[in-house]
Amino acid sequence: MKRTSLTLLMLVFAGWLLWSVSARQAALFAVGIGLGAVLAGQRFGFTTGWRILVEDKNPAGVMGQLLLLALAALLAMPLLGYFPELTAALGPPSVSLLVGAFVFGLSMQIADGCGSGTLYKAGMGIPMNAAILPLFALGSFLGSWHLGWWLDLGRAPAVGLVGEWGWQAALAATLAALAATALAVAWYCRRASRARGQAAHPLVVRRWLVGALLLALLATLNLVIAGQPWGVVYGFGLWAAKLVQAGGVDFAHNWFWSQPGNAPRLQEAVLQDVTSITNIGILAGALWVSAARPAKARALNGQQWAVALTAGLLLGYSSRLAFGCNVGAMLSGISTGSLHGWIWVPLAFAGTMVGLRVRRHFGF
Repeated sequence: MKRTSLTLLMLVFAGWLLWSVSARQAALFAVGIGLGAVLAGQRFGFTTGWRILVEDKNPAGVMGQLLLLALAALLAMPLLGYFPELTAALGPPSVSLLVGAFVFGLSMQIADGCGSGTLYKAGMGIPMNAAILPLFALGSFLGSWHLGWWLDLGRAPAVGLVGEWGWQAALAATLAALAATALAVAWYCRRASRARGQAAHPLVVRRWLVGALLLALLATLNLVIAGQPWGVVYGFGLWAAKLVQAGGVDFAHNWFWSQPGNAPRLQEAVLQDVTSITNIGILAGALWVSAARPAKARALNGQQWAVALTAGLLLGYSSRLAFGCNVGAMLSGISTGSLHGWIWVPLAFAGTMVGLRVRRHFGF
C-alpha cells in the first residue's frame, strides 16, 4: 500500500476517534504513529542495542538508550513533581520482578524484539514478529492471571524516587547513575576492542542519537496526554483478556483483573484504553515507514520457528511478571523514578547473555 493511501486511512481513523471516542485517544493515536515511525525509521531496537554491545563490543545502541533515559527523565521528573495527577511507572520489588526480568531478557534475544520491537517489526510486516505478536498477547494475559500467586512469593512496596526524595534529588541521582553507566560501557568497549586488536566503535551514531531525542519527546507527550508513562505490555494482555472474557470466563476473583485500575478496562471498549490506542498507532507508524522502506526478513526453518514462537509466549508472560518490558519497566520506570526499573535492567541483561547463547545455538 502506498504512503498516500496509508496517510489518508490514518487521518480518517484519527478523525473517527476524535468524533466517536475522545480527543485524548485521537492525540494518543498520533503519538503512537510517531513512536512507530521513529522506532522503524531509525531502527531504534532495544534488543539490538544490547546484542551489539555484547557480541560486537559496539556501544552505540546502549549509549543511545542511556541518552534516551536521561532526556526522558529530564522531561518527566519535573512534570511529576509539579503535577501530582500524573503517575509514575511504579512496580514492586518482588520475586516476580526478578524472575520476569531475567526470562524477558533471555526471550527477547531469541524473538529478536522486546515489547516495542515486536510491535514495530510486526507493523513492518516481518513474518516472525507478526506471528509472535498474538503469542506475546496470550503470554501477557497468562502472566496477569498468575501474577497474584507470584507476588505471594515475596514482594516489597513499590518505591518512587520522585515521591521519596523530590524531583530534583531524584533527577540528580538518576542522571549520575546513567552517566556512571555510560562511562563503564565506554571503558568496557574500548578495552575489549584493544584486546581484539580492533579500532573502537564510535560511542555516538546519528540514528541512535536522533531516535533517542524523538522518542524522549514522544514519551513525554504520552505522559502528559495519557496521565501515565508510555507502556506496551498492558495493551497486549488486555486484548487477550477481552477475547477470553468473550468466551465466558469470569474475572471477578482474579487478583490482577479485579484491581480497581484494571476491572473497568474489561468493561470498556479497547479503543478507550490508552496503552492499546498507542500500540495501534505504533503498528500504523511502522507500516507507514515500511511502505517506503520494506523490511528484509530471513527465512527460518521449522525448529527456529518453534523456538521463536515459544520465546514470544515467554516474552508476554515474563513482561507481566516484571511489570513491563524495555519500555514500561526500563524507559518509563527509570525516567519516572521507579526503583523497580533499576532492578529490572541488570536482571534482563543477565538474561540477554543467556539468550544470545541460545540464539547462536539455534542459528538465528
